[in-house]
Amino acid sequence: MQRRDFLRNAAAALAAFGLPSFAACAATPAQLGLRRIGQPQPFDFAALKGQARALAAAPYQSHKRTLPAELEALDWDQYQSIRYRQDHALWANQPGKFQAKFFHLGLYFHSPVRMFDVADGKAQELAYDGDAFDYGSSGVHGKRLPADLGFAGFRLNTRADTDRDFAAFLGASYFRAVGKEGQYGQSARGLAIDTGMGKPEEFPDFIAYYLEQPSGDSDTLVVYGLLDSPSVAGAYRFAITNGEVLLMDIDSALYPRSQIERLGIAPCTSMYQVGENDRRMDWDWRPEIHDTDGLSMWNGAGEWIWRPLCNPRHLRFNMFMDNNPRGFGLLQRDRNFDHYQDDGVFYEKRPCLWVEPKGQWGEGSVQLVEIPTVDETFDNIVAFWNPKAKPQPGQELLVGYRLYWGAQPPARPPLAHCVASRTGLGGVIGKKREYFSWRFAVDFEGGELAGLIDKAEVETVVETSRGKVEIVSARPLREIKGYRAMFDLVPPEGSYDQIDVRLYLRSGGKTLTETWLYQYSPPPADAPERTLY
Repeated sequence: MQRRDFLRNAAAALAAFGLPSFAACAATPAQLGLRRIGQPQPFDFAALKGQARALAAAPYQSHKRTLPAELEALDWDQYQSIRYRQDHALWANQPGKFQAKFFHLGLYFHSPVRMFDVADGKAQELAYDGDAFDYGSSGVHGKRLPADLGFAGFRLNTRADTDRDFAAFLGASYFRAVGKEGQYGQSARGLAIDTGMGKPEEFPDFIAYYLEQPSGDSDTLVVYGLLDSPSVAGAYRFAITNGEVLLMDIDSALYPRSQIERLGIAPCTSMYQVGENDRRMDWDWRPEIHDTDGLSMWNGAGEWIWRPLCNPRHLRFNMFMDNNPRGFGLLQRDRNFDHYQDDGVFYEKRPCLWVEPKGQWGEGSVQLVEIPTVDETFDNIVAFWNPKAKPQPGQELLVGYRLYWGAQPPARPPLAHCVASRTGLGGVIGKKREYFSWRFAVDFEGGELAGLIDKAEVETVVETSRGKVEIVSARPLREIKGYRAMFDLVPPEGSYDQIDVRLYLRSGGKTLTETWLYQYSPPPADAPERTLY
């Protein structure tokens, strides 16, 4: 498709859905360092849902575009050198605690996202302006770029700190935020579609954002997003409250165009390369490399579950059935610098992301996808909610939830929780190994454990889907005022199928810890650890 054809078709499509087209807009004088186009139009969440419904009723049109060659050719460092000028920040000259700045298209970001300022119940589009950017060492010349180029996304700052942002929506699909630690890590998406299946995954894009001008004393900033993909269109409302733990209160309305085989609600996207329980990719000098180390779930029955993450040899898919879940999320529980030794990206400061459903979500499952990765630049972990009842074309699905970003999630197990999962070769030291086994050491702290050391008998309860469990113990771990559960797992002879493990501690019939789940894949026959017996 030629560029002029793309623009003409895009203009016609956007006009049909209630969005003013570029061709129909006349530029107005610059306001507050930003150029506006078109006339302010009445706007609220109901109007946005109407736009999404109309979008879903029409055939899908791709929103990606071919960028000018100088933007296509940017490398990472060149792209990072492009900065939005502070004097062009949205609301820079207005009272209030927040400002917004915009990201430039280029590098991996090819889908323009339209930006609107919402004030007094009316929305007006913000025009791309090359003068709003400092192009640094990128070699890009803003004056040569198209006037209708568009933006790649936006980031939010407080007026007290205009350099460090606390939330960013970049690349059309992804957004992320930080707690008081100020360190970015994992990301979220509006939706995940067909993730981890034997066909290409679909990435629904936010094609427009509406940033509502907050009142002068408000601690909450509201952002609206219009989402579109071949399978679904949607409207989102984000009420973002910055704080020690950042809160995004989200309402969404989804309108499917077609049948969706695997719908992922509130997807969390993270990275796990190597950690204390999985050293398959441990050639790096740093002991551990991961944004998060486990999936935490609080199910509808009140059970707390912890599933350590892995970097598997082959793609793994797990489904945890539930009814009206109370919460789930990818957490970075290990917050000890010494365990990472990375003084550049500070993995110990990466935020946890906790999903709290609003209302009753009904039957479905938390689903976890783990994809092999060879380095830390690839997000290989995805977790989301998959409803049992799939929305059909022509229907509306309303979903509300809260996202909490920070060092600690707002909901925590009242029982002891897992703080470390370690694995290694099994057997008894000093005795010849007659067969292959794999050792697991799982540390728990909190709850009643500190008061039970030397006062009660604590036992490890472990169940497996196959194989034999031996050398089971539970021993006090005074260094953390907790307990360590240990056992060896002997896979069936000649079998390399995965083994599901379930473990918890109890005393006198009383459960003391959250439930620890693990999925172990025995190494292949030629693996080095198989030769040590």
